Amino acid sequence: MAKRTIIPFGPQHPVLPEPIHLDLVLEDETVVEAIPQIGYIHRGLEKLVEKNEWPEMVYIIERVCGICSFGHGWGYCKSVEGNLGVEVPPRAEYLRTIWHELGRIHSHLLWLGLLADGFGFESLFMHTWRLRETILDIFEETTGGRIIFSVCKVGGLRKDVSNETLDKIVVRLRGLEKELKELTEVFLDDVSVKNRLVGVGALTKEEATSLGAVGPVARGSGVSNDVRQDGHGAYGELDFEPCLEEGGDCYARCKVRIRELFQSIGLIAQAVSKIPDGEIAVEIKGTHPAGEFVGRMEQPRGEAYYYSKGSGQKFLERIRVRTPTNANIPALVKTLAGSDLADVPMLVLTIDPCISCTER
Repeated sequence: MAKRTIIPFGPQHPVLPEPIHLDLVLEDETVVEAIPQIGYIHRGLEKLVEKNEWPEMVYIIERVCGICSFGHGWGYCKSVEGNLGVEVPPRAEYLRTIWHELGRIHSHLLWLGLLADGFGFESLFMHTWRLRETILDIFEETTGGRIIFSVCKVGGLRKDVSNETLDKIVVRLRGLEKELKELTEVFLDDVSVKNRLVGVGALTKEEATSLGAVGPVARGSGVSNDVRQDGHGAYGELDFEPCLEEGGDCYARCKVRIRELFQSIGLIAQAVSKIPDGEIAVEIKGTHPAGEFVGRMEQPRGEAYYYSKGSGQKFLERIRVRTPTNANIPALVKTLAGSDLADVPMLVLTIDPCISCTER
């Protein structure tokens, strides 16, 4: 039996700028086992529900994660709206969908840049984040914020966006699409990149299903589990199919995210062409959430749950968020076993970990 060595990976590492800690058990250069340790951050976001009234909690829940902050705000509102039995105006649902898909593009471009940085392709990293600035500029022009937006509220939205502005956004995204096609060809066709991704960290469809993988990690293994198919928001009126790949390796997960970039641009264009006029919020007075409700969202990293429990008071009794990184850590541990030590950074990156989401 070869001698085993335990190497600590994280919480501070050049390729992993988030505080997850992995104990890697090695035989020579092969990872035999990976033991994750989480619990480095304690922000107490879910405890704050006892001190902040339920309409105010949306500002706090957005801070679960800065990358997918709009989705977290929407997920919380969706859960409380289910508790209250509130029906959100159609225009608000369309605008929520548009902003959420913009957030998906922003998140995937950020991830592609980090992946390029992991390869050591610094110029590719810069070009990817240069294109991401277009999305942040659109957010800033329509919401006033680049990371935290605070436009979602229980019952609808705080801000409207004119139809003329929405049309201009589609034009800008179509221009961005052309540049994205050139950029993403490097990730999909470059020999050096493919050598780092193809065949690395294979996860079969059966393994992804049994381990509860979500998002691009699951879809890269051929598992169709996109929550948007349930038709929430405006998704029920938009034409799309989940982006699936059968390879199950790092390359397949990368390809899924690249395909979703173009899919999101198409979904935004569809939503803008169909968005109805009307109110963007319903007024809620004299009632408080009572009972329990679970809202589900398809965040850029995968399925997220938002549980709320109220007793008819201005303070909710309980808020619980289960984020995609929680669900994907077992799949990460599975792919790490048997991999080369040099591939560990790539494997960690391809689940797109967000430890701020995971540790609240």
